[in-house]
Amino acid sequence: MASGPRTRTIITGASTPGLPAHIKLRHDAGRGRWHVLAPERVFEPDPIAIEILRKCDGRTTVDAIAADLAKEYNAPLKEILDDTISMLQELADKGVVQA
Repeated sequence: MASGPRTRTIITGASTPGLPAHIKLRHDAGRGRWHVLAPERVFEPDPIAIEILRKCDGRTTVDAIAADLAKEYNAPLKEILDDTISMLQELADKGVVQA
């Protein structure tokens, strides 16, 4: 079975990111930490990344996620949006997020 080259997903404000079925976001209550579980990989995101990932339901846009975070943290929307897109792009490049 031949497959073509993988195309890069580009994250924008209109993207609706979500976790693929084979990626799990899990909380380790014993250690008080969140983990992203991927085949043969485990990521330990920082608290802000966790807040973003928990909002990635495959229906909510990046713009809406950033607006929610900007309001929640009383932070500049442009800065939050830029940081959110950057983080999600990095995770999309690793196959952890799809949009």
